Amino acid sequence: MVEKERQVRTLQDSIILPRIKNTKTQDNYASYDIEPLEAGYGVTLGNSLRRVLLSSLAGAAVTSIRIEGVQHEFQDIPNVMEDVTDIVLNVKQLRLRSFSDHPVSMRLEVSGERVVTAADIMAPSTVEIVNPDLHIATLDNENARLEMELVVETGRGYVPADSKEDQPIGVIPVDAIYTPVQTVNYTVEHTRVGQITNFDKVILEITTDGTITPDEALRQSADILVRHFTQLANYRAVLTEPEKAPLSSLPIPQKIYDTPIEELDLSVRAYNCLKRSNITKVGQVLSMNEDDLLGVRNFGEKSL
Repeated sequence: MVEKERQVRTLQDSIILPRIKNTKTQDNYASYDIEPLEAGYGVTLGNSLRRVLLSSLAGAAVTSIRIEGVQHEFQDIPNVMEDVTDIVLNVKQLRLRSFSDHPVSMRLEVSGERVVTAADIMAPSTVEIVNPDLHIATLDNENARLEMELVVETGRGYVPADSKEDQPIGVIPVDAIYTPVQTVNYTVEHTRVGQITNFDKVILEITTDGTITPDEALRQSADILVRHFTQLANYRAVLTEPEKAPLSSLPIPQKIYDTPIEELDLSVRAYNCLKRSNITKVGQVLSMNEDDLLGVRNFGEKSL
């Protein structure tokens, strides 16, 4: 057994582990070469990382807005060029960092003839607006006024607005795009190790929204996969003990079942214990297993 385990460890140690190299970084884009990988591992690794990068990283997004004087998203706002639907579409593009585990409110209060951008939003210290130049609306009159409350929440993936039911009148739900990763692509090529040419090489490309760097996104996604595989690596089969059978596994005739326990040759102690637990018939005793009987108060092993 020990020799077999040693052989398995030797085979595992012979698997070549890959190196990772950042080949290009530009703004929120980065490209990585991951090599060498055992034949077939390229697709396995690339697809796993891509899925986690796009679906499982946490982020922040606006989940609802309330505009002063507006009851629903199909309403026009006086002296504002965009209708509410256009403003909602613009708000969806807000990219945020939130350092709070709870919903947080931001305020927008502007007036006069002007262009409104994300820089005009008043955010608390727990929220950072990453794209302050984002266009929100255009006020086309000196008498124009726009007041808005925006609720920011953290989450994962994508949550459509229509999943938020029972909103109060005047609260407009917004599609929440939490994921900080915009695109992920990977390709698998052959690479050489010494004279062997059937190893895989993964070229991984990541583009984020600026709330995290591609390096951070890659580390977080790898950490999620590692934590899942650690659960598998630490798996140990747990054998469950079979339930103890009742004292009698055969059908009990009604006549025997209804026999009073007084007719059994019981000690006074055992009789009193059963009686106090409202066990008065032979059938009740036969339907119990040893653990059940030992669970009766003061009914010890000697009584068995």
